Amino acid sequence: MTLKNLMLTGGINHDFEDASQALSEVLAESGFESTIYHDFDAGLDAIVESPDLVTMFALRWRMLDDDKYIPHRKAWAYEISDTHRELLSNYIATGGGLLGLHTSAICFDTWPEWQQLLGAKWVWGESFHPEPAEMEIINLNLEHPVTQRCSTFTLIDELYHNIEPVDDAEPLFQAISAEDGSTQTLAWSNSFGKGRSIYSALAHDRLSIKAPGHSAFLQTAATWCAGESL
Repeated sequence: MTLKNLMLTGGINHDFEDASQALSEVLAESGFESTIYHDFDAGLDAIVESPDLVTMFALRWRMLDDDKYIPHRKAWAYEISDTHRELLSNYIATGGGLLGLHTSAICFDTWPEWQQLLGAKWVWGESFHPEPAEMEIINLNLEHPVTQRCSTFTLIDELYHNIEPVDDAEPLFQAISAEDGSTQTLAWSNSFGKGRSIYSALAHDRLSIKAPGHSAFLQTAATWCAGESL
């Protein structure tokens, strides 16, 4: 059975073109056919077609946090409309699936409900990441149906620090920072209405996405979010 995945992507400081293609290839191995949208308005409009999964793999926000973003604002600054907020929240509340990766926790900075849908957010002034480095991903939750099927794995990625989950989000895995020795939780599952979501702070690039263990997690997470049997 083919499952429809609507993927929203694009933004600064990442090769989203290549990474989104890598993610599409990985998810195809689990039966997902991904339609990749770089045009956010067109992609959000397409949610009316009721895909099995919406994947947020992008870095789109108003970009007002620092003057260093000024050169990028014309191309990449984004504020989600009220219409699209309602469309996306209704999609998930009525049983849709959401897979959010990496920079998706930064998106939609004027929409507080986005954290409730995704399960976590980047907190300006508190969240940060060192340069990409090798890390061991440690399974935190042997009770969750996704992480029950995942083992510890190693990859090279950015280790996000101090991501803030919502109260009911269920932690899935963590890693220890080589820079400061802190332990950082990196992924959570969440529910919103009848829908399911997973946010993972990993997936900086193709190398991370294709890493053994990580690709298996992404496949299992997508399948679970879409409400399919594992």
